[in-house]
Amino acid sequence: MNIFVYSDESGVFDKEHNDYFVFGGVILIGSNEKEVWSRKYSSVEKMLRKNKGVPSDYELKATQITNKEKGKLFRSLNKCYKFGVVVRENDVHDRIFQSKKDKQRYLDFTYKIAVKRAFEALIHDGVINADEVERLYFFVDEHTTATNGRYELEEALEQEFKLGTFNWNYKVYYPPIFRKMQEVHLEYCNSESKLLVRAADIVANRIYFLARNEKQDELNNIEKMNVIYLP
Repeated sequence: MNIFVYSDESGVFDKEHNDYFVFGGVILIGSNEKEVWSRKYSSVEKMLRKNKGVPSDYELKATQITNKEKGKLFRSLNKCYKFGVVVRENDVHDRIFQSKKDKQRYLDFTYKIAVKRAFEALIHDGVINADEVERLYFFVDEHTTATNGRYELEEALEQEFKLGTFNWNYKVYYPPIFRKMQEVHLEYCNSESKLLVRAADIVANRIYFLARNEKQDELNNIEKMNVIYLP
């Protein structure tokens, strides 16, 4: 079994001017599910482009469409597994913001933990059999991450899900949740050319909107959504 994770971010990781930062996305189990959701989401996009009278290559990112259109796209994902993390920036230690490297490491950590908690929930609910998972494919909207930072995230995901992690402070080993994992693949891509990364953008935008407007109950009650809060 292969699992495909598409994700995007919303907000700015800068506590002087922002209260929240969000990662959000969709989790698709198996190639067949990926194809099914690609067709469904593409169908809704085509309908919206037709209604707006825009060309077929017009990118329906959350920043370029109305709230009503965002709602239609989000509702099209009702039966799709979704995940997210809300970073409460005021609670993040000031030293994290003092260097780009520390900021990136913290964001990599939040992303990794958000995905892990979503996987754990799917395993607990019997949606995923952990021993049947062979490969994880991550598709992340490209942003300003430096090349070496991209390698570090891929290594962190591989460590977490394939090799297991070791806490040196407490000398405790945490085994991977997918013990028979063969491969973890990470690809940074442009949402303009990656359909389901645009779907992830809509999910991240919805999480961010509800977090900013203090609608936590509404956020926690979204169908097939696993959201965590950090720190």
